Amino acid sequence: MAAGKNVASSILERDFSFKSVDCDVLVHQAIENSKEKIVETFGSLAKEKGVSLLKNDGSINRRAIGAIIFSDKELIKKQEAIVFPETERLIEKFIEENRGKDIVINATVLYKIKAISLCDSVLYVDCFLPIRLYRAHKRDKMEIKQILKRFRAQKTLFLEYKKISADINKVWNFGSQKMLAKQIALVLNRCRQRI
Repeated sequence: MAAGKNVASSILERDFSFKSVDCDVLVHQAIENSKEKIVETFGSLAKEKGVSLLKNDGSINRRAIGAIIFSDKELIKKQEAIVFPETERLIEKFIEENRGKDIVINATVLYKIKAISLCDSVLYVDCFLPIRLYRAHKRDKMEIKQILKRFRAQKTLFLEYKKISADINKVWNFGSQKMLAKQIALVLNRCRQRI
């Protein structure tokens, strides 16, 4: 969170002609596409908690889902089992539509889905905690306590990528976009030499 993965993705598009897909957007679409199964799975729990899983317009209420599942790892796994296969289908569709082009999959938890096996390399964007905290607070207007809670939930991300033996390349984003672009160019050169 607030390390700069979206900035890195936009640099790859702008400077290196990559096609980019944002998995946050795809997950939202996958949730909407899977709303019947989500309501079937979590409807009774939502009713117990006095929460409606659907908005007035019939679309899924993602905040309500978050409110009932994100404190329970088993419920999160249930939701992921519904949403991730659809997310993978959407990623594969994007890749097929952009066959022959360089593609970046902009995702925080790509290690959790099979689509990572389609990647030649992982670009892991990191930044020092105080800078991330400042950025997240400025961008999202969230309470510091809430931001730190999210940071804690993500503290083992790099280790998760290491566990799956991905070709992982870490870049540090604590300066200008120009500095980040230079680091990305170096990583791309290394990756292209290996492919």
